[in-house]
Amino acid sequence: MKSETELILPCERWQAERKSYLSAVTPFVDRRRYRRSRGQKHPLEDFIWEYYSLRGGHLLKWSPGVGVIVEGASEEDFPSADGYMAAGPGRMLDAEPLLAKRSSGLGWIRRLLKNIDERAPVYSCLGLHEWAMVYEEKDIRHAQLPLRLSHEETRNLVESFPLQCTHFDAFRFFSESARPLNSVQPTSETRPHHEQPGCIHVQMDLFKWCMKLQPFIPSSLVLECFELACRAREIDMRASPYDLSSLGKEPIQIETAQGRAEYVREQQRLSEQGTPIRKRLIALLAELESIPCKSMA
Repeated sequence: MKSETELILPCERWQAERKSYLSAVTPFVDRRRYRRSRGQKHPLEDFIWEYYSLRGGHLLKWSPGVGVIVEGASEEDFPSADGYMAAGPGRMLDAEPLLAKRSSGLGWIRRLLKNIDERAPVYSCLGLHEWAMVYEEKDIRHAQLPLRLSHEETRNLVESFPLQCTHFDAFRFFSESARPLNSVQPTSETRPHHEQPGCIHVQMDLFKWCMKLQPFIPSSLVLECFELACRAREIDMRASPYDLSSLGKEPIQIETAQGRAEYVREQQRLSEQGTPIRKRLIALLAELESIPCKSMA
């Protein structure tokens, strides 16, 4: 248990942390708003927004997390409408009523992450999920980008290796005729039994869970997950059938042995970066789940 002094974040420190966080995420938000005002698309960044149903105003809210008093903060800095209350020399999250409304979702996310964390990573999918998504020509989602191979070559590649996608949100976008080729048939109900720590989408999902659990998650952890998701998305698309040369991105050519080896290296690197973040998130969620129990004791 932290001491009283450890729970107080001095004014200068939290203001500096908030400024640093906003400096990192504001350009990302501004680029999205600029593109939307002009009807423009970005195949890398738009995924982060659309897959996570992300809102710019949501991302721009800095949170100290639960049990932290931000010294000298005002109602304007941390409004009651956002779940904050007066506490000692400043403001803090009034966590218990917020958690009471969201305890079931919090528990489901923690159990999913714990299941993932207890599995051995698997690095044999070779990024073929993006290729299985364009197995049928009608399913091309980024029409503004050319494909690197012909449609026949793309289908041949998908059929040349066993499909081993374990991630439900990737699998559900497969072309319908490609789904039977996958070694497992994950569903929303069975995802806790399939998802594993080597999966590139599992690393991206850490950001999704952080945003779903706001404002409970400290923005320092949110930022780590956001940056990891952006790195993972870039690797994901560089290994995809799409030609990203117009964005200045070199392909990871999984159609070659050299490219497949490169993809596995990148997949392992992302997994190594995501594992300690996931463990911290699991520990934090376990702490949050204990709060309502304490209040009822």
